[in-house]
Amino acid sequence: MAIQDISLHELNSMIRETLNDGFPERYWVSAEISEARENYSGHCYLEFAEKDSRSGQIIAKAKGIIWASTFLMLKPYFEEQTGEIFRAGIKVLVQVSIDFHELYGLTLTVHDIDPSYTLGDIARHRAEILRQLSDEGVIDMNKELTWAFPPQRIAVISSRTAAGYGDFTNQLKNNTEGYVFYTVLFQAVMQGNQAESSIIAALEKIYEQADNFDGVVIIRGGGATSELSCFDSYLLAQHIAQFPLPILTGIGHDRDETVIDKVANTRVKTPTAAAEWLISQTQKADEQRIYLRDIIAFLLQQRILKEEKLLSTVTQGIPRLLDQQVQAEKNRIQKIQQAVIQKSSEQLFKERIHINNLSVLLPRIIEKSLPQERSKLSRLELFLRQAISYKIKTEKQHLDILGKTIDLTSPEHILKQGYSLTLKSGKIIRSILELHPGDKITTLFKDGEKESIII
Repeated sequence: MAIQDISLHELNSMIRETLNDGFPERYWVSAEISEARENYSGHCYLEFAEKDSRSGQIIAKAKGIIWASTFLMLKPYFEEQTGEIFRAGIKVLVQVSIDFHELYGLTLTVHDIDPSYTLGDIARHRAEILRQLSDEGVIDMNKELTWAFPPQRIAVISSRTAAGYGDFTNQLKNNTEGYVFYTVLFQAVMQGNQAESSIIAALEKIYEQADNFDGVVIIRGGGATSELSCFDSYLLAQHIAQFPLPILTGIGHDRDETVIDKVANTRVKTPTAAAEWLISQTQKADEQRIYLRDIIAFLLQQRILKEEKLLSTVTQGIPRLLDQQVQAEKNRIQKIQQAVIQKSSEQLFKERIHINNLSVLLPRIIEKSLPQERSKLSRLELFLRQAISYKIKTEKQHLDILGKTIDLTSPEHILKQGYSLTLKSGKIIRSILELHPGDKITTLFKDGEKESIII
């Protein structure tokens, strides 16, 4: 029996007709873009792949194409909705029709794309990174750090030519309060495939001189939102979460937060907002300093008023205390004098009686002992005079010491020490409440007095 053969072209034509008959409709297919290439004519050539969820091995592949007329509309729409560049490595949900060409084989022609599917995948990717950081116990480490108050020594990670870096530095330099900030730029690539490793390298340089800075600012501006995927990196987020200095991010978007925004100490929308945050922190510190200064000034004023009142009370009481002390000493001296006189009189009286008795009862004895008794009496009289003289001298010395004490505590001596007394109508002023505008006062100093009028 003769073998009936057909050509390869005929076989492929049969396959094409079978596929066209068997798959006439369009289908929504989910897959990962493993390759994406736009040619000079505007057509985008793709390769779709599906991986096993456990092993990660590719289990299906297919070529795809988006014709230029369709790609011209789908690409900007997708990137605007997702904030992602249409590129290899992302998962998509696309509407395709199945085409088979005798020469090029099976091709999936893309007619539409659902951005919400990719958004969900991006969200899942971010959630997986955050969950992994949480499981490792590092997700909140940078958030728990405290900024210096105020933060003034700032390490900046950005591109020198980025518009956002210029906005940041201008905002800091030209702040209305005139605060001074010390910034050092650690240049890095802020978009594209090299951004992750470049930013990590900048962080490592800052780490080597961490003692020189209060915190780190990561800023980016002037680029497309679709270029933010580098900030959803696990490795970069891990470095930021565990960095020993607080990190502030302002990477120029506000629709949603990237992974590094989630793990950084503080997040703002733009580089300008990052500068404003630093200025506001410094302003808060300045306001607190002014508040503390006012509190200290108030407490000092209250202490001065209290001491002035105490001084006034002491000054007022000194004359009365001195008068009381002088009078008490005078009374004591008078009592001593009276006691000495009385004692001397009593002793003399006793001696006279004794002499009289002796003269009456023992004339002879008196005659014999008279010289001896006279000598004894003389010695006794001398002793009494010396005793009285010594007592009076001692009391005078005590009075002299008391007088010197009185002089040292007298108002005149106090004036000589640099204090002053204020009089109104000859009376000492003890409180500011006793003075009124127009009052005429006299201030006493150690070397004179001066008249003044209260305004």
